[in-house]
Amino acid sequence: MSDGILDGDRIRAHLAEVAAALPAGRPPHRLILVGGSLLAWHGLRDSTRDVDSVVALDATLRKAVETVSVRHGLAPRWLNDHARPFAPQTLREQDCDLLADLPALRVLGAPLDQVFLMKLHATRVRTSDVEDMVVLWPRTGFASAAQAVALYYEAYPLAEEDPFLVAYVADLTGAPEHAEPTPS
Repeated sequence: MSDGILDGDRIRAHLAEVAAALPAGRPPHRLILVGGSLLAWHGLRDSTRDVDSVVALDATLRKAVETVSVRHGLAPRWLNDHARPFAPQTLREQDCDLLADLPALRVLGAPLDQVFLMKLHATRVRTSDVEDMVVLWPRTGFASAAQAVALYYEAYPLAEEDPFLVAYVADLTGAPEHAEPTPS
């Protein structure tokens, strides 16, 4: 019986088992990992309780997930597509990293800057998102809090404008509010 805690090694092992439980001879299913599971995969977080994908899981993939969940005593939706409605509009599959290319399953990782934007979108709800944002910041490539916020509004165009968001990101990450001008 599992404790339900998924570190990077367990995520990799369980996804390999999911791939093995999928029917052979078909095009591979694909996942795009985001959130805490992606951070755990990269060793940027100790663990998570679920694996979030922004790609819909079809019935065949759900059945394979269920097989692995029963085998290891995991939550039935330990691998899920709950993050799908929260995917940034700027997330493009071609920008994702290939994490695992298994015979029946391709596992991709969303770019860390996009994951940061997702965490920013959810930050007022969960504290783990705040901790994750601090860890993600140096890996995003953002030059300033203002740049991150501008990209956030591009990724989530329906988000309500927040006049304090740049200051919030700067305070949280220790980043400058605005990029330093480049010398000419």
